Amino acid sequence: MNQAVTKSLLSVSLCCISSLSFANTSAYQAPSAEDLRLYDIAQATQAERIMSDVQTLVDFGTRHTLSSQDHPTQGIGAARNWIKAEFERISSQCGQCLEVIEVGQTVSGKRIPQDTNVVNIIAIQRGNANPNRMVIMSGDIDSRVTDVMDATSISPGANDNATGVAGALEAARVLSQYQFSGSIVYAALSGEEQGLYGGKILADYAKAQNWHVQAVLNNDMIGNISGINGVVSNHTVRVFSEGVRYTETEEEAKKRYFEGGENDSASRNLARHIKGLADQYMVNLDVEMVYRLDRFGRGGHHLPFNQAGLPAVRIMETNEHYHRQHQDLRVENGIEYGDVIAGVDGPFTAKLTALNAISLASMAWAPAPPKQVTIAGKVSPSTTLTWQLEDNAQVAGYRVYWRKTTEPQWTHSRYVGKVDSFTLHNLVIDNYIFGVAAVGSNSNTSPVVFPGPAGAF
Repeated sequence: MNQAVTKSLLSVSLCCISSLSFANTSAYQAPSAEDLRLYDIAQATQAERIMSDVQTLVDFGTRHTLSSQDHPTQGIGAARNWIKAEFERISSQCGQCLEVIEVGQTVSGKRIPQDTNVVNIIAIQRGNANPNRMVIMSGDIDSRVTDVMDATSISPGANDNATGVAGALEAARVLSQYQFSGSIVYAALSGEEQGLYGGKILADYAKAQNWHVQAVLNNDMIGNISGINGVVSNHTVRVFSEGVRYTETEEEAKKRYFEGGENDSASRNLARHIKGLADQYMVNLDVEMVYRLDRFGRGGHHLPFNQAGLPAVRIMETNEHYHRQHQDLRVENGIEYGDVIAGVDGPFTAKLTALNAISLASMAWAPAPPKQVTIAGKVSPSTTLTWQLEDNAQVAGYRVYWRKTTEPQWTHSRYVGKVDSFTLHNLVIDNYIFGVAAVGSNSNTSPVVFPGPAGAF
């Protein structure tokens, strides 16, 4: 090969390398797919602290909504006071990073025959960039025995739901050591057994305060590993989520009927997001998504948030034991009944608390889910997604997702940079479900948003 040819080939090679280098600048590079801090958070929850909190709640005798509100050591009032003091103690150790408040209302109803103060204890860890964007973890303070109106009998409520409250306290201990872009709310809700009053009170408060609630993680029974069906398992958890939004209008229903989205509400994609985080950051924990609002014919404290149009899911154990729920303490035909602390597994409760903690942290560090997501591609070989571009430093770019209509999870994705639309060529809109998520410069990604009102956050 002569010198002129060699020089010519070298020139072409350098030109190509230069072009490749230009195309590969940071504007087109996806951030890392993982945030190493979340691995630390996943390992930080402590079973001993959680079980100590469960025992303290059990020791209040009963936490029934209609029990004493002013006794110093027994009843719902004493339990609320202790929870508030514990959040304040946690706050004192992080430079008063938590705003601890009471959010309550005087209510009466079918299961509350006389006017009663139903009071939630709320701890808010404000974000330093988007303080009004909230992710919420909740547990229920109150307990009950067989008769839902029995406010005096001993009702330990160890698993249902001292575990959820203890989990919220532990998550606050762990996450208060970090600072976040968005805000995290740790909520101990009241009045669940009497009619989901605490959740409605907080949902109404959130709207009155103009909170942008991105996610509600309702933890109701996260400590039992031994099911009434004989299965003993400490490595699975259920996440329940609504499919079609409770607040869907007639016009939105018609649009969904022709364009899809019955399996892609914000709550359903929140559940997918939680599962994805567990797969990445947790060990020996399989998230089982259950495609229904709650257990068959039953309800929990995420329902009032869904009814308010907010993304909310229920996180709970997979294997329930009905002898340990809503039961008088007794032995009958050799069977022990009652929700006592012996039925709570500490390491498992810590594991599910860690699932909450990484989910809260990741979403509070991530940008908000994209707004105004739309899709086009009818009678076309290609599909185009558009969304509102957020021009701030927290957003590194966006990632588009797709899956076949029969797939339960997102199977494919592509980082597309900091743009407000993207066309997926030769992907026919008829055959796939599509969505888009915001990607943070710190590697955290928002939940995926399905186009249109069916999937909007």
